[in-house]
Amino acid sequence: MSDVSDTAERSPEITGASPNGPNGSPRLVRGLGMVFLNAREASITLIAVVLFIYFWASGTPAFFSHGSFVNIAEYMGPYVIIGIGLVLLMVCGEIDLSVGFVWTMSPFVMHFFIDSGLPTLLAIVITVLLLSLIGLLNGVVTTVFGVPSLITTLGSGYLVYGITLTISSAQQINLPAQSVGLGRWFGGEAWSEIIWASVLVLIFHILLRRTRWGLYTIAAGGNLLGARESGIKVNGIKIGNFMMCSGLGALAGILEAFKNDIIDPSAGQLAVVLVALAGAVIGGTAMLGGVGTMIGMWVGVLVLGELQDGFNLRGISSYKLLIIQGSAILVFMIVNTYLSRLRGSGRLAGTTSSRRTQRQKAADAEAAIADMGTSPIRGE
Repeated sequence: MSDVSDTAERSPEITGASPNGPNGSPRLVRGLGMVFLNAREASITLIAVVLFIYFWASGTPAFFSHGSFVNIAEYMGPYVIIGIGLVLLMVCGEIDLSVGFVWTMSPFVMHFFIDSGLPTLLAIVITVLLLSLIGLLNGVVTTVFGVPSLITTLGSGYLVYGITLTISSAQQINLPAQSVGLGRWFGGEAWSEIIWASVLVLIFHILLRRTRWGLYTIAAGGNLLGARESGIKVNGIKIGNFMMCSGLGALAGILEAFKNDIIDPSAGQLAVVLVALAGAVIGGTAMLGGVGTMIGMWVGVLVLGELQDGFNLRGISSYKLLIIQGSAILVFMIVNTYLSRLRGSGRLAGTTSSRRTQRQKAADAEAAIADMGTSPIRGE
């Protein structure tokens, strides 16, 4: 008779025995696979790789050319930048539809400051800071007056767009001649936008994952009542994220103006918000708050860029491309939702203790918030 119970024999992870005998390689591979799938960025990264393989296998050699990669990079840059702000807001349970209209306005404001005699770099900085006040307006109306952010930002977006059309007379204008040189570093060169976007993604990834501000943002979206009772100034966190979103929208609009070498009142608007929002959602950011990933958003926009460039090279018409993109977004979201349910149930982790571990982590996070002491963004 065996000295160990049937339960222990069926549970090699408890007793320390390898389920594959002396050769532990399959177990190692499976373990690495579980670690990969438990990352929120995993599914969209896998989809991005599959798309690269698909376009390679389907005989689209131009997809792997330098020009194709430049097209994808230029497509990604501005959407990733406003996607950063949207992820911050979605994680804390809000949304901003006005950021696309801030994109439209910002080059005109920059042009005004340059014409007033300011150096180009100073004009860019002042423009970004000034237009972040639109986020302040959005945040105050949403948090103080209790208007849902969807309605607040839709109204402020049309307000900003109306002002833009009024001051520009709905006409395109050329960039100031003295700004062209510096503009090479702000969108004028092929890779400049994606470099700006990628650096910002890394910075805000650290902000969201490794700082107190990021912890409070996640707490505000994941458990609003618990965050308030822990002493977090939820309104201040949300207003700050609204302001960062508007500032990033202003930067994206300026970069696009330098890339296109023209200031266009028809640029930006709601369409760019929807693209960035799609990239954020398929990248693993939850619409209901509490969960989000900057890296996943970057990969999500990459997937949209792959679809756009790959099917254009294959001669697919723009009408059919919209059908493909819409269908792809639905499929990607189904995959993400399924994997999220598996993560939540603990089935991906391969152990029945996963839920208990997650509950323990949540309790530890709440305790950490409670023990952090006095902070400028805490208190009632």
